[in-house]
Amino acid sequence: MTEDVSIREKKFNRWITVTSIAIPLVVALLFGYKIPNAKPLGFLPPIYASINGITAIMLVVAVIAIKNGRRSLHQKLMTTCIVFSALFLIMYVAYHMTSETTMYGGEGTMKYIYYFILMTHIVLSISVIPLVLITYSKVYLDDFESHRLWAKYTFPIWLYVAVTGVIVYIMISPYYPY
Repeated sequence: MTEDVSIREKKFNRWITVTSIAIPLVVALLFGYKIPNAKPLGFLPPIYASINGITAIMLVVAVIAIKNGRRSLHQKLMTTCIVFSALFLIMYVAYHMTSETTMYGGEGTMKYIYYFILMTHIVLSISVIPLVLITYSKVYLDDFESHRLWAKYTFPIWLYVAVTGVIVYIMISPYYPY
């Protein structure tokens, strides 16, 4: 590794660390804050759930693209997935800053399944932030071997988060007051 690449990688790693800590902290802080007298943005959950679904599809298509040697398409799809994930997060926070938390109303086994999916979704959505950023940064460092290695772990976790985001929405949507 050349000295220039090492310096660039250290800068990326600092940025990734700060971002990976800041995003969950800011989301947690904003999640607990309600905008006074704001009209609830009840139209957002199906939109951000759809974004999760589209992200899941694009992740799979991106993997197929790279396996077929279509690097440019793969890169565009992955960049779009990151943008969609950011849009999801903005809408998710905006919804929760204007609306009361909706509680799952199911009972019995379904309630346990819902909370298991929700908790794993939340934990992995936080964990996937640095994984995505590290994996993405490897491309800019021209370290495609490391990129592929990181992607083997990042892809299934990110896909799980995207798919379970849709499942959580489907399971809780009957209980939304809007």
